[in-house]
Amino acid sequence: MSIHESPAGRKPAVFARARTVLDAFEHLVGGLGTTVLALVALLLLAATALACLVGVGVFLAPTALRGLRAVADRERARLSRWGPEIIGPGPVPSGLRAALADPATRRELGWVVVHSTLGLFLGLAGLTIFFSAVTDTTFPLWWRLLPPEEAATSAMGLWTVRDLPGALGVSLLGLGWIVLAVLLIPGMARLQAWPGRRLLTTDPGADLALRVAQLTATRAAALDAHAAELRRIERSLHDGTQNRIVAVTILLGAARRALARDPSGAEAILDRAQDAAEQALVELRAVARGILPPVLTDRSLVDALTGLVTTCPVPCRLDADLPSRCAASVEATAYFVVAEALTNIARHSHAGHATVMVRRRDDRLHLQITDDGRGGADEHGGSGLVGIRRRTEAHDGTLMLTSPPGGPTVLEVSLPCGS
Repeated sequence: MSIHESPAGRKPAVFARARTVLDAFEHLVGGLGTTVLALVALLLLAATALACLVGVGVFLAPTALRGLRAVADRERARLSRWGPEIIGPGPVPSGLRAALADPATRRELGWVVVHSTLGLFLGLAGLTIFFSAVTDTTFPLWWRLLPPEEAATSAMGLWTVRDLPGALGVSLLGLGWIVLAVLLIPGMARLQAWPGRRLLTTDPGADLALRVAQLTATRAAALDAHAAELRRIERSLHDGTQNRIVAVTILLGAARRALARDPSGAEAILDRAQDAAEQALVELRAVARGILPPVLTDRSLVDALTGLVTTCPVPCRLDADLPSRCAASVEATAYFVVAEALTNIARHSHAGHATVMVRRRDDRLHLQITDDGRGGADEHGGSGLVGIRRRTEAHDGTLMLTSPPGGPTVLEVSLPCGS
């Protein structure tokens, strides 16, 4: 047996490396967005400090510090999507002296200086390497479209290209850029994220206190969601199934009395009683499926979601990649989230198409429900989004809703998979 790795074995490693580089590039681009915000916050803080020399900045300082906290929270949210969650501090303390004495504020001041300089440089350098690799590698495909005086490489115009061999030389330079991208971009992304992970985390004691408060709120949300579910089941049984069974009882009594007076009329009453019993059975099965769909137990979450997508009034596509099962409670929550989201789309969005994407990454289950409707979804608009959030947070999950007026609406839910 050869000790060398086979070409078939090298392909997954190459693809994995390429995906790592692309993920790191995406991370750098996302960090570049927060560096712009950090630079704006730094300029605002500098202007406020200068204004303090004439006494005006004292009134602007609380607003500037709140803006700093908002930018830092954006970076915390970004880093939490790419790694371990970073729990932010509470609101900025009232009063300038208390705000400046807050350790979290001082660390954010240090972070905004580093991120708006080093982070901006790394982001721009990553963009330069990536786009130079793309443009130089593909240069032989489009260099003839350039005017003769502009047919130079993207590497700062190192030479002018007048023929195909020169263009192929540029593509070789592009391969060098690709090597640099593979070697440097992952490390640059980690270096760009390092100040945030070092300075934007809270003290261990404060982190534990925030975590306890978060778990307390999550537990309360879980209890509320459980109570709401019990009320829903009780209402469904009382208003639907119970009334059907009462009707069956009344009809059977009427049929018994009719047997003595009019046997032919008793048969019609028994038919009505049978119809009522069948309807009661259908409603009882619907209630049972609402508690835990049997298909989750018998088959899988993908099969259960396929049924939801198929029956959705809006044309819907399911994109699911789940290599293994999650905990039953997590799958039930994911099913509820998708069912409620598709119901909202059918009732309120006026969408022409919807997409449900399901992925399992490491130890978390990610759901993304997208529609091309009119947008403007609001958690407080009575559309069921509050129930989705409660269910999600009851499992220590996260929910993000993006729904600008005019659409599209994107609902993202992340749940810990459990064991």
